[in-house]
Amino acid sequence: MHQFAALRVIVASFVLVPSSAFQFPNISFLPPSKTGAFTSSSSLTQKKAELLELVSNTENGKTAAPPLQAKVLSIVREIEKASPFGSLQNPSEAAAIDGTWFLQYTSPSKLEDEEGLLDIWSPEDPVEFGIEKTDKKIETKQFTAKGTVSAVGITVDTSNRVVKQIFNIAESTVSNEINFDWGTLTVRGPFKPSDKVDNRAIVSFQQLIIEPKNLPTIDLSFLFSVIKNIKGSDVGGWLETTYLSGDDLRIGRGNKGTMFVLTRDPGAVQP
Repeated sequence: MHQFAALRVIVASFVLVPSSAFQFPNISFLPPSKTGAFTSSSSLTQKKAELLELVSNTENGKTAAPPLQAKVLSIVREIEKASPFGSLQNPSEAAAIDGTWFLQYTSPSKLEDEEGLLDIWSPEDPVEFGIEKTDKKIETKQFTAKGTVSAVGITVDTSNRVVKQIFNIAESTVSNEINFDWGTLTVRGPFKPSDKVDNRAIVSFQQLIIEPKNLPTIDLSFLFSVIKNIKGSDVGGWLETTYLSGDDLRIGRGNKGTMFVLTRDPGAVQP
């Protein structure tokens, strides 16, 4: 495989973590206010339905205009504040993340217009050092593109593609899969709950598998070892689950500031 293709593969590993990490997966929130925008389960259900309707037909967020992005971020913040996710250290709460999720929308967590910031989310403590403790911090430089994922300086377009994130809670692993016209790319590795932020998973990718159509499987896992030796730290990142309804919707924020909307049902959003 050409070097460029290999690099594109590496990027996919950060989906939802970050690449487009689907940039793919833990801020400690205060309890929801009794005077919040909405508190009833019916209102929350309506907001979730409105969110999925808004992100439909945006090609994973790529074609979302700034006003739409701002509206999406506003609703996401309302949902996060009304029903924040608890702790990955809690077995019953962690179990709700288990299984397959489909990436439906990505965007920066912060937007600016003439009046300033349109969203005020920021991590409680962004500093993490990976699963294997080193003196190298996980990168938190903000990624501002939409409908894409990015890592190690490379960007992958996730629009019009099926992107899956699979959590295996029993084995403490996470896999990110991207379907391309030529085949499937999978990155996989262990994760652990953060010791600092309850809803944050720290991920270290170790396997990189390419399954071309009608061709033998290609194992490029050694590339992670090469990058790790160069960087002096794990190849991965962290992902906060800021809202979770185990049967339908998950919202996450990554170490590069990307906001993710994922669903259990791949058809919950029109591409």
